[in-house]
Parts: sequence; C-alpha cells; structure tokens
Amino acid sequence: MSLIELFCDVDDFCKMVTNWPEFRLLGRSNKPGPKPKLCASEVMTIIIYFHTSRYRDFKTYYTQYVMEHLRSEFPNLVSYNRFVEIMPLALLPLCLYLDTCKGEVTGISFVDATSLPVCHNRRIKTNKVFAGLAARGKTSMGWFYGFKLHLVINEKGEILAFYLSPGNVDDRVPVPKLARHLFGKLFGDKGYISQALFDDLLEQDVHLITGIRKNMKNRFMPLMDKILLRKRAVIETVNDQLKNISQIAHTHHRSVDNFLVNVIAGLIAYSHQPAKPSLNLRKEELACLPALV
Repeated sequence: MSLIELFCDVDDFCKMVTNWPEFRLLGRSNKPGPKPKLCASEVMTIIIYFHTSRYRDFKTYYTQYVMEHLRSEFPNLVSYNRFVEIMPLALLPLCLYLDTCKGEVTGISFVDATSLPVCHNRRIKTNKVFAGLAARGKTSMGWFYGFKLHLVINEKGEILAFYLSPGNVDDRVPVPKLARHLFGKLFGDKGYISQALFDDLLEQDVHLITGIRKNMKNRFMPLMDKILLRKRAVIETVNDQLKNISQIAHTHHRSVDNFLVNVIAGLIAYSHQPAKPSLNLRKEELACLPALV
C-alpha cells in the first residue's frame, strides 16, 4: 500500500469515528508560540508507514526520510522530540483502526506465540521502563525478558486475533479469549496440548488440533487435519515477518506507551501487506474440507 492509499484509508476511518476529538499537537505545556496542526490521520499514517519503510529505527526514519522527503505530503511537521511526545495519543485510534484490518474467519485458523524482548538479558536488572509489567520467559531460542505476542491467523495469513502478555505466561492461557469469535479448526504446536483447553474450546465450537509428544499414545487423525497441521509453519513465517519486516520487536523502548504504539502499528502495517504467507486454498477446496475429513 502506497503512502497516499494508506493516508486515505486512515483518514476515512478517522472521519467515521467520532467518539474521540481529533487531536492536535498542542504539547504538554503552555509555552507560547504557534501551535502545530497535524491531525490524527497524519500522525497515524507517519507511524504506520515506518513499519513499511525498511528503516531500522524510528528516529532515522523521521529525521532523514519524513522531514527530508515528505514535507510536501505533511507540511505541518514538527520536530522529532515533539512527535515522540504525542505518539502515545495515537494508541487508542490505532487500536480501533487495527480492529478494522482483521481478516475473515474461514474455519481454518492457526495459533502461535512469539517473544518480544524489551532489553538484553544483561540489562534486565537495570531496566526500569517495564518494571512490574514485563517478565522473564523462555522459548526454544532461550531466555528473554519482555512480553509474548499471542497470534491467531487464517489460512490466508490474515490476522484474526492477538493478545499481549508478560513473558512468563503459558501459551495456552490466552487461547480461549483469542478463539472467542472463531469456529472450525484451530491448529497449534505441541505447546498447546491440554485436555482442559480442548474441552473449553469445544464448547465454543472450536476444534483444537495439535501434534502429540513422544510419550503420548498415537491417536486417529483425519488425513486433511494431518496435512493442515504440517502447514502450521505459515504462522511462524508471519511471526518472522512481523519481527524482521514490520519491526514490532526491538530493545530500545523508553516508554510503555510507545512500545504499545510500535506493536499495534506493526500489526497494522502487516495487515496492509499485499502478499502475505498463505496456503493458497481456493474457496472450492475449503468447501470440500468437511467431505475429506
């Protein structure tokens, strides 16, 4: 999605939503001087567009790209420090806008969790920004300090639901909330094995399907379920793109609000990505799934 298309889409959304006033960059002090006139849609567009720009840090993106090359598109730009101050004001609009970017529930869903470290392990004891919020967790890659992003996608790679938790939360805990609006089959890795979770989801008309551990008895599984379970790597690809392309994870956050803005904007940028990891199943194939089970 181009910058103009992104701005038009965000601006149309802001015009539809009237629950909050359109915010302006008035600052947090009563200092005299001219008041900048950036509107909500402009601030949101600049933040979201960073996650498609391939810049590795927001400061370089804003000072060397936005202020140098996008002056004609945003004539009322403010300094980098002022923009960082007002970024938390965009958190609520971004959350509401992300809800409009979610994909279609098709009956085939994949669930997974990925780590979002907020600092290097050597700096855990000195990190004060996320004290009382972040926690130590462990993944297959080792220990980290931060949060977990729990994600549910459909077979087309579209985001259906997400949940942010401290790093020490079990992957299975948020699943009932994530599956609240789902139906059909939900595929996960062996970390989601739980009879209680299976029964809970079944009451919501969601069939949880996972692999089995070596010490478990083999069980009957329809051929189509086995095939789709092997395709579960699609959500791992989505997590990889969120981290390395949309850049939702880095360890230099200086405020909790801007951390949340960064994550939400990255999810939005991914949602607008034209080519997503997908199983490329046609509607005719989806319609035949019940008959093949």
